[in-house]
Amino acid sequence: MHGLHCLIHQSVLCARLNGELKNVMDKVMKVINFVRGTSSTQHRLFRQLVAESADAAHDDLLLHNDVRWLSKGKALDRFCALLNEIKAFLGMSKSKAAADHLILLEDEKFMSNVAFLSDIFGHLNLLNLQLQGRDKTIVDMVEKLESFTRKLEMLEADISTGRLLHFSTLKKTAGEVTELMVDFIKRLRANFTSRFDDYSIPKDIIDFIRDPAVKPADNFSFLAKEMISSLDQAALEMEIIDFQTTSVVRDALRSAESVSAFWVGLLCSEEYSNLKKVALYILTMFPSTYVCESSFSAMNAIKTHERNRLTHQNLENCLRIKVTSISPDIQQIVTSGRCHFSH
Repeated sequence: MHGLHCLIHQSVLCARLNGELKNVMDKVMKVINFVRGTSSTQHRLFRQLVAESADAAHDDLLLHNDVRWLSKGKALDRFCALLNEIKAFLGMSKSKAAADHLILLEDEKFMSNVAFLSDIFGHLNLLNLQLQGRDKTIVDMVEKLESFTRKLEMLEADISTGRLLHFSTLKKTAGEVTELMVDFIKRLRANFTSRFDDYSIPKDIIDFIRDPAVKPADNFSFLAKEMISSLDQAALEMEIIDFQTTSVVRDALRSAESVSAFWVGLLCSEEYSNLKKVALYILTMFPSTYVCESSFSAMNAIKTHERNRLTHQNLENCLRIKVTSISPDIQQIVTSGRCHFSH
C-alpha cells in the first residue's frame, strides 16, 4: 500500500507566512480584534457605522482562524473592502490603541503588503475550493495543482513587470511592488514544485490514467509492477498495445463525461484485467481528508448539546442520511405507502 498525505493540507502548508509578511498579518488581526473584540458595544457601533455607509461592500469584519483553510484570505479581503470604514471608526475612538492602529493603516508600505496578501490568498483560496469535493480523484487534484504551479509562474512575471493584472487590490491601492512580494511568490512556487513533485506513486502512472490515449512511459510496466506486486508485467504490456489500438476504446474515451467515468465503464469489460487493476488502484486512493472532515462536521451539527442523549445507532442513521448523495423520491414513497387503520 502507498500512503498519500492530504493534498489540500500540503497546499495550505506551502503558503505559510513568516518574517515580515507574518508580522503584517498579525497586525491586521490586531486591528480586527480591536474593532470586534474589545467590547460588544464597540462591535455594535462599528456594524452600525458600516450599515450607514453607502459605499460599504460588507456588513462586518471577519476573524481569522488557522484551522479554517479559507479564513485568512477572506479576512484580508473583507479588511481591504472596509478599509475606509475602519479608518473612520478608529478616528472617532479616543483610545491610544485606536490612534496607533490608525497610524499603521496610513502607512503606504504596510497597506501595500496587506493588499498583496489579500490578492495572493484570493488565488490560493480559489485553488483550495477546486481541490475540495466528494468526487475528487487524485487525477483531478494533480491537474489542478499542476495548473496552479504554472499560474504561479505567470503571477511572478505579472508582479515583477508591474502590470498587476492579477493583483487587483494592490493595483487599486496604487501600492508599490517590493522585492518581498516577488520573493514570496518565488518561494511559494518553489514550495509547490518540491512538495508536489512526488506523490508517493509514480507520476507516469497518474499521467497515463489521466490521458490513456497518450503513449505511456517506457518503464510504465516496471513502475506498475513495483506499485502492485500481483500484476503480470508481460501481460500488462500486451494489454496496453491492444488498449491503445482498439477503436472501441478510443470512441469510449471521446464520449466519456470524465476520465473516471471512462475507467469505470472499462471495469465492466472482461478484457484488460491488469490495466484495470492499475486504474482501480489509482482512482480509489483518497487524495485528501475532505470526505472525512466534512462528515465529522456533519456529525457535530447533528449531535449538539441539546441532543446529548442521541444514541450511537440513531446518530449513525442520521449521519448516513446527511452524507448520502442519494435523493429519495418522496412522492413515490408516499404513493406506494399504506395507511394504518388500527385506530
